[in-house]
Amino acid sequence: MLVDFSSLPDESRVWVFQASRSFTADELEKVQLQLNEFIANWTAHGSDLHAGYEIRYNRFIILALDQSITMASGCSIDASVRFIQELEKEYNIELLDKMNVSYKQGEFIAYKPLIDFKKMAKDKAVSKNTIVFNNLVTNKQEYLSHWEVPAEESWHARFM
Repeated sequence: MLVDFSSLPDESRVWVFQASRSFTADELEKVQLQLNEFIANWTAHGSDLHAGYEIRYNRFIILALDQSITMASGCSIDASVRFIQELEKEYNIELLDKMNVSYKQGEFIAYKPLIDFKKMAKDKAVSKNTIVFNNLVTNKQEYLSHWEVPAEESWHARFM
């Protein structure tokens, strides 16, 4: 069951998918329709999942699930991964590669392989104050408070 992202409780489980590039306006329109349809039909053992999403900076898809109503099952999580894989193929974009880092350069969102980000940290091209996206957040409250943070407040700090 598709619900408004903002109405989901802070304890809702969250999955963050970062795109290797920004979606175009046309792509965003289509992706939103596809997300609406997927979530409206997303179930676990036949029970509707109360879930929502938001898209940030035209490149991050954030799925959230209110598990106080229905818990995600292995099959429902697999279904969401298959859906994201379909988006990857359709839009020729990476969404599941966790070995890449997104960070801010002014208002621009940069996307680099982890090895390049480590080198940039060593070369002082990024610092502990660089705003990074901590895609390892697990619930909505963490997402709202610790997703977009200075590198020193994230797992990225180990490279600084």
